[in-house]
Amino acid sequence: MTAARSGPAFSVHDIPFSTHGSWFALSPVVAEKTYAEDLHLVSHQNGMHAVLRLVPRDPATGDRAETRVETTPGLLRWAHPGGRIGCAYESPDTVRLRGEGLGLRITAAEEALTPFTGTYFHHDPVAGAYVFTSYETGRRYRVTLLSGSVVEVSGGQALGSGDRGLTITADADGVWEAAAEELDSARRPYAPSQTFDGVVGAAERAFAAFAEAVAPWRSPGTPAAELAAYVLWSATVRPASLVTRPAVLMSKHWMDKVWSWDHCFNALALGPGGPALAWDQFSLPFDHQDESGALPDSVTHSEVLYNFVKPPIHGWALGHLRRRLPHPLGRMELTETYGRLARWTEFWLTSRRAPGAALPHYLHGNDSGWDNATTFDPERVIVSADLAAFLVLQLRELAVLATELGLLHEARRWTRTAEATQVAMFDELWTGERFVARGIDTSKTWSTSSLLDLMPMVLGEHLPEDVSAVLASRIEAHLTPHGLATELPDSPHYLPDGYWRGPIWAPATVLIEDGLRRGGHDRLADEISARFRALCETHGFAENFDALTGTGLRDRAYTWTAACYLLLAEAHELRQTAPTSVAHTGV
Repeated sequence: MTAARSGPAFSVHDIPFSTHGSWFALSPVVAEKTYAEDLHLVSHQNGMHAVLRLVPRDPATGDRAETRVETTPGLLRWAHPGGRIGCAYESPDTVRLRGEGLGLRITAAEEALTPFTGTYFHHDPVAGAYVFTSYETGRRYRVTLLSGSVVEVSGGQALGSGDRGLTITADADGVWEAAAEELDSARRPYAPSQTFDGVVGAAERAFAAFAEAVAPWRSPGTPAAELAAYVLWSATVRPASLVTRPAVLMSKHWMDKVWSWDHCFNALALGPGGPALAWDQFSLPFDHQDESGALPDSVTHSEVLYNFVKPPIHGWALGHLRRRLPHPLGRMELTETYGRLARWTEFWLTSRRAPGAALPHYLHGNDSGWDNATTFDPERVIVSADLAAFLVLQLRELAVLATELGLLHEARRWTRTAEATQVAMFDELWTGERFVARGIDTSKTWSTSSLLDLMPMVLGEHLPEDVSAVLASRIEAHLTPHGLATELPDSPHYLPDGYWRGPIWAPATVLIEDGLRRGGHDRLADEISARFRALCETHGFAENFDALTGTGLRDRAYTWTAACYLLLAEAHELRQTAPTSVAHTGV
């Protein structure tokens, strides 16, 4: 077995072991926030499902062998004083396994309680392999022995409950090999095209090429850059079912969807080094835009949800993405994008503006992306300044696109609407000291200790200087040693693991850092960037973080966190080498 190690080591407990394009991963996470003792092959087709349980066996006793799992981008290895087992991706749907001194028990993870649930197991006489058919994923999982022996088979052709699987062990030379594939229906019998060491080497080279493309600027000062690149690389799936393009899922743990604002940050991080993949990330939710112009709340393999939306940050994101792409968009692509962004904007101007209203409203905290922020405590259907600010930026970007396309009348219309929306935001929601939210039904206004109330900072250079200064000062009050708390820590509503009621989140960090920098508040922007980068370098790429301890919370392999780290780390590195030219460049 190869001894080479390429790329960063990481804990499979935190970050799944997978590869670019695959719909399955190896991890102990078998359900939301549920960790198993053993590693499982976990598929994300038709939802998240643990399909196979992989248990190292002591060949002398037949008992479970206590092992230490070591993981790098190209190789997962179970290590034991008496031997080891290696696992590497040969392709997005096939892993190779090789054992020395240890056997491996492979069983169905989903117990079949009826003929229509769980996993059916049989020996395939055509392929000479063992096949697990999963009712939950709608796929088959074929295990082909390449060398060694199958010494125990149980539950073949069984219906109902009971153990089903096989145990692989070595022949006299002490080595065994096998392949495990995820199939849609059938394919030719598996035949290896290269050695196990060759598989590991190819996987290592594939990841190294991706990391070099996405983070060529990395240095000892950005020690988490390669691991951040791995989180993005390994969470990418190939097109299938409702996923119309190569897609970076938020995670290959339980947050295995593309939400319609998360995707923007992944697109931005991938822009310079992976422009095609970046553009796919930006475009994917627009492929499912409905007749009203709304984007879906989320997209995944077998489900598109429209019950909520996400905030219109897409104009902000598109402007930055176009500057980051190595080549400009062609006219056809620009025209299509303009039409899609215009329809998304019109949704907010028509479906989300009450009759006679100048400002749009949210129907629920979920629409804002800040699901349970305290801004929504008094009422849920509200007009808020963050939404108005995002819409102003989107309207301004539409004016830029319309001008490039020669649609000057439309450009003037978008500009007028942007200016009117910003004026209304100040007239209705600015008290002279802070922004407030307003209920649709009651017209009552209120302010909170949520960082969401300060998100108009994203307007950057478009804010009056006095307003910009007030927002920057209030934002600084949210800055803990680890980053921006989403609720002031001294608020009675602050919760250490309260989702948007305290923890640090990557998207809020990047949006505010960018607005501060464009507004001329470089010192504060630098401090926010430095603290968030240090947070990721110490605590990884969790969905969010305890604002006072830095501890990673919830899903521990979140791609937008990794993407935001890459964005901030890249900008920091570029400022070190060319401080004058990028001094006021955020994303």
